[in-house]
Amino acid sequence: MKERQNAMYYWAIVHHDEGSAYGVTFPDLDGCFAASDDQEKVMPAAIEALDLYFEDMAEIPGAMSLDAVRETYREDLLEGAYLIQVPLIPRTTKSVRVNLSFDQGLLSAIDSAADRVGLNRSAFLAMAAKEKIRDTEAA
Repeated sequence: MKERQNAMYYWAIVHHDEGSAYGVTFPDLDGCFAASDDQEKVMPAAIEALDLYFEDMAEIPGAMSLDAVRETYREDLLEGAYLIQVPLIPRTTKSVRVNLSFDQGLLSAIDSAADRVGLNRSAFLAMAAKEKIRDTEAA
């Protein structure tokens, strides 16, 4: 698989009917979907769906603009669906072990936040670092 260099984001539409799971679809990606019984686990499920969708693809297509998604899915949004922006988290084929030191309170906060989004500590810290790098590159 080709190494992904920069994080990309895709808009996803979340539908939820009383008594059913939260369904996630991606306007840009035919056949890419996710579901979760818990609203708190919608984002991790959507991230996993993106990762699996692009697993063997060499080319990553661009994403629709927010305005285009809002216009195309206007009716869904008026009926209660909502949008989330889901990161396609770049990955390589090699992990490297490092030793880091944190204040105990900060480490507890990191672990709590990672748990809320369904990631382990390493994945959460990697995701946070990538987002910060992306923000600094855009500045």
